[in-house]
Amino acid sequence: MAVNQLEDVVQRWRTTEDFKPEDHELFLNAGRTCIAQGDIGQLLDFIKEEDNQHIVRSMGSGLLPALVNEVLRKDRSPAHCQAILNQLVQICNVKELLDILLHQVENTDPNAISDSIIVLMPLIQSVLLRMSESKAPGLALALESLQKQISKLPVPYSHKQKQEDVHGLCRCCTAVLTFVQPFVQEAKNQDTNSVSTKLRAALLKFCMKSLSEPLLQVQLDREANMTEMSPLWNFATEIMAILAEIQESLPKMLFYDPLRGKEDDIEEGGCHPNESRACMAYLLFVQLIAIEVFPAVFSPVFVLQCNMEYINLLLSRKDESWILKGLDLYVKSLERVTDYSLPAELLELRPFHEVPQNLIKIMIDCPIQHLRARSLVVFQLFIEKLNGEAKHKFFRRLMKTSHHAGVESIIIKNIRNQVELCRKSAYKDGWFEGTWLISLLRDTITLPQGHETDLLHGMDRVMESLNLLRYLLIKERDISTGTWIDLCHIAESYTKLLRVCLSMSKSYYGKEFKRLREDKKIKAKEFKEASGKRSVQSLIVKNETLGSMPREAQEKVLQCALVTYDLMESLVVRIEEIIEESQK
Repeated sequence: MAVNQLEDVVQRWRTTEDFKPEDHELFLNAGRTCIAQGDIGQLLDFIKEEDNQHIVRSMGSGLLPALVNEVLRKDRSPAHCQAILNQLVQICNVKELLDILLHQVENTDPNAISDSIIVLMPLIQSVLLRMSESKAPGLALALESLQKQISKLPVPYSHKQKQEDVHGLCRCCTAVLTFVQPFVQEAKNQDTNSVSTKLRAALLKFCMKSLSEPLLQVQLDREANMTEMSPLWNFATEIMAILAEIQESLPKMLFYDPLRGKEDDIEEGGCHPNESRACMAYLLFVQLIAIEVFPAVFSPVFVLQCNMEYINLLLSRKDESWILKGLDLYVKSLERVTDYSLPAELLELRPFHEVPQNLIKIMIDCPIQHLRARSLVVFQLFIEKLNGEAKHKFFRRLMKTSHHAGVESIIIKNIRNQVELCRKSAYKDGWFEGTWLISLLRDTITLPQGHETDLLHGMDRVMESLNLLRYLLIKERDISTGTWIDLCHIAESYTKLLRVCLSMSKSYYGKEFKRLREDKKIKAKEFKEASGKRSVQSLIVKNETLGSMPREAQEKVLQCALVTYDLMESLVVRIEEIIEESQK
């Protein structure tokens, strides 16, 4: 066996500590041969022998890579390898050990990341615990290397994926918590000194990095985790607990630094502090993790104002997990605010201006249906939290800038709801009565492109506008307010232009519908040739060229358009009747 090969030189080694390069090479070759041949028990005996301790102390660290690889093989009992590893990390030079172990972490097989770092973490921890002044820098390097590898692991989303943990992210998160605990306790228990301060900085950087990766990608559900604690939920809980233990003030981290536009020095190196703080806000206010240690002295409007920066960041990304967290954080922040209390001045602040725009983008462009539906609910909740002046200004601004009929129809519907609220309750709001209402209607009840407006594309806005006019004319006629004349002028101007558009659109769509019906009578070959030449080429319906649709779909669209125009015309007739009846 390989150990026997050393017998001739062991006696010389036992009487000297001046080992030459050839001695190192001989020792490592013999040790690696023992490992490869399975003679690990005898190698362990050699390592443990008291007379050999100075030999192992000087040359043993070089065996670490081969021993770690043997443990990872799993086809032979790793007990002896693990025992040798434990012995080496307790007696060899700590700097050499840490360098070799971190090199192992950084060069981990991409297909065995979780298994490798789970084996390496206890070894690195043992080495770090032996350090004194260099402990904090060593911890910072170790955590950076470990998190770099952990961040490569796919995040499990479904409950089944989390249970199976195929790629090992859940196991790694649990293991890294065990890894940092001794250092958390040391940083917490020691008085403020240079080592303690540096430990806190290293742990703080670790926590902030963990918040951005993987916790921003993890889907968390408080109710589900109350019955079955998942590793990732536990990881989020422990990260927030560590932050609360090593930081003097969570509110300072979360609120005051962003308001001053500053970043913490400990976030150097691309740890994305705003992303981390956004996740912290989500864990606090949505999942209520660590909320029991968060002071309850901040006003709901202040909390909302601070969180808007994070909400804006989350909603500006295209990742589903980010958007969901942004929407949930927005809802929880808004729900804390009393109805009708957000003033118009807040709308001028950048996040309050940008967040609704991001919501609108999600409502319009997001390919995921449940996110579109969720964003619409949140958008409506935001509107309901504005006071009268803020609503009035927000509606006016959006009608000028949204350029989307669906969004504009939502605003017009909210105008009606606001007017109706004033009519049916003791709540009065001058911003939706009298001259302020008329002023808003002049900007709202319009056809943006005049007589060239595509009524089918703008159907939602037109129908809501007509319904609002009919409602207002009936209510104003019944209560005989001073705004009646102005309202009639707006209605007459709008319906007059709308009739022109309706006449042109019905004529054009009617001809196309008739032509499609006639084309059905033509033989298949003639129909194929004619369709390429005479199909509708320029007409756009809901951002899709009609001519690119199958002929059956074109026929349905045209038929739907004609029915829609009949509905619009019936509302126009009713509005004209109300005005005429009032003038008799």
